[in-house]
Amino acid sequence: MDSAKIPGNDFLDILFYGRNKDYGAYELRSRYDRRVRNAVMGTASIMLVMIGGYVLNNTLMAAENVHRPVLAEKKIELKTLEMPPEPPVTIPPPPVNSAPPPLAASIRATTPVIVDTDVPPDEMPPKIADQKNGVVGFTNSDGVAGGADIDLMANGSGGNGVVAAPPAASNPDVPLTIVEIMPEFPGGEAALAKYLGNNIRYPHIAQENGIQGTVFIQFVVNRDGSISQVKTVGAAKGGGLEEEAIRVVGKMPKWKPGIQNGQYVAVYFNLPVRFSLNDN
Repeated sequence: MDSAKIPGNDFLDILFYGRNKDYGAYELRSRYDRRVRNAVMGTASIMLVMIGGYVLNNTLMAAENVHRPVLAEKKIELKTLEMPPEPPVTIPPPPVNSAPPPLAASIRATTPVIVDTDVPPDEMPPKIADQKNGVVGFTNSDGVAGGADIDLMANGSGGNGVVAAPPAASNPDVPLTIVEIMPEFPGGEAALAKYLGNNIRYPHIAQENGIQGTVFIQFVVNRDGSISQVKTVGAAKGGGLEEEAIRVVGKMPKWKPGIQNGQYVAVYFNLPVRFSLNDN
């Protein structure tokens, strides 16, 4: 008889043959399969209830937390702009023509000329003693004590005895080459060198081909400090160095403009930009 095919109850009867079946072991073994089946089914039921409750809870929470878009209606009101009143036009007063100061007494100066005859007394040069109360001029004239000196340039040269300031530039927007106060980068040369170092990007073509050197840039610092007319001068290096230098110079902030005769003027400015490859 094959022991594997013996029914459970028959196997237990054989196992407990001649033993006390009322002790409890016989009953426990006879009900083992049913207890295992009930335990598995109970555990599965509990897991299904928990999973179903979790899914149901998430579904209800998702239904409650649905955010529907809220359309806010905003009215745009256009205000009527009022033009500001024009400022009153102030007419400047007419210029005041002041009378020239009184002149001092003058003594006609004689141009030295070598001649072979005697000089008439009226053509003799003035003596030092006669110049105590007068100045040397082109004519003999009476003046006042302490008067102004005669302008020696008044003899047909346009002088008027008044020292005038040098004439201002006819058009301050026309760039000049040399002025009294040259334009300056904000912060000076150190700030300019720092700006160039932080903004210049060495072109890849120039790096790959070992191209380096100094690119000379010419530009105009306008009256308001802005930069214009940026271009290169001198021999070209190639490799994109000129284009990079023009790009960086064109993006510079406003400079302190140049000054000529007390007013801002446009000035040409030359700037060397050096490109150098560091050999490791």
